[in-house]
Amino acid sequence: MHTITRTPTTDMEVTSIRLERELKDKLKEIAGNQGYQALIRDILWNYVQQKSGEWKPRFSRADIRASIAATAQQEERCVLTGQLIQPQQPMLLGLTRNGDMVPLSVESLAG
Repeated sequence: MHTITRTPTTDMEVTSIRLERELKDKLKEIAGNQGYQALIRDILWNYVQQKSGEWKPRFSRADIRASIAATAQQEERCVLTGQLIQPQQPMLLGLTRNGDMVPLSVESLAG
């Protein structure tokens, strides 16, 4: 997940969220030098974009190293096109350069 340049932290609202110690430790581990609060902001912005229809692709076809056929078990969103993939619909799982598995619509790699 890539940090998107946004408002300087000095201009941000201060809020409080309670996290389990284990969750906070895992977030710190995943975030590395990015910082876990920046990771949480990225996750929340991605959620807001998905739910509000303001989705923006985070990956390009060049980021996908390999793909395998799969069937969606829940609603997913293709990381390349933003297309919704409904439960029980065929889809692909793409392996990214960073080793992440991401949902892809069947059509997203065609052509």
